[in-house]
Amino acid sequence: MLEIEGLTARYGGITALDRVDLRVEEGEIVCLLGSNGAGKSTLLGCITASVPAWTAGSVTLTGQELLGRPTEAIVRAGIVLVPEGRQLFGELTVSENLVMGAHLRPRSANLAPDLAGVYALFPRLRERRRQLAATLSGGEQQMVAIGRAMMAQPRLMLLDEPSLGLAPVLMREIFRMIQEINLRGVTILLVEQNARQALAISTRAYVLEKGRIVTTGHASQLAHDHRVVAAYLGGPDPHAPPTPITQGGAR
Repeated sequence: MLEIEGLTARYGGITALDRVDLRVEEGEIVCLLGSNGAGKSTLLGCITASVPAWTAGSVTLTGQELLGRPTEAIVRAGIVLVPEGRQLFGELTVSENLVMGAHLRPRSANLAPDLAGVYALFPRLRERRRQLAATLSGGEQQMVAIGRAMMAQPRLMLLDEPSLGLAPVLMREIFRMIQEINLRGVTILLVEQNARQALAISTRAYVLEKGRIVTTGHASQLAHDHRVVAAYLGGPDPHAPPTPITQGGAR
């Protein structure tokens, strides 16, 4: 589905990505791990043309080259980014924010079924649909950000740190919802600092260090790789292990 080959990205004289190869097959959840500054957000930005970096290499969606195309064209092709920090319109209501996610769809499009689908996925948003986004909790704002992306009817959703700053209960709820979205037929590329939870719901994983892919493999294998455990999992989990809906997501 998504094929990245030899992707290089530079900001001035700084190389943020160095000949990155990565693929995401249809129906997968693939997670991208790495420390702060490794280039994870830059990678998502290169896919969606939302970063001002010089780029080289190839990024294709089902064989269609994306590099050099505007963000609007990439969204229309079926890729949507849920950015770090949510980036909601705080002065708009929940429902108004959700509708903004469909702004590139035809004006004649019937949004009611899509809104109903988002509210079914996040019942809390239905209750708060007339509430200003700025007054929501962090977890509720993340639900709106994901729901807004769903309104674009994506084939591939890119998630950048969806659990950042959330309490453990809300974090687990967000991960369950990511799995549910995947089960509904949306392929997922997940950037996430919570490596343990990310690996638990993913099919495959990549590790990015200093702009280069250094490790890749099945998520369950990397969860037991001593290098990954030492660098990103912090040793044995002192809490109960996460319980994914379906190991590896939809196929």
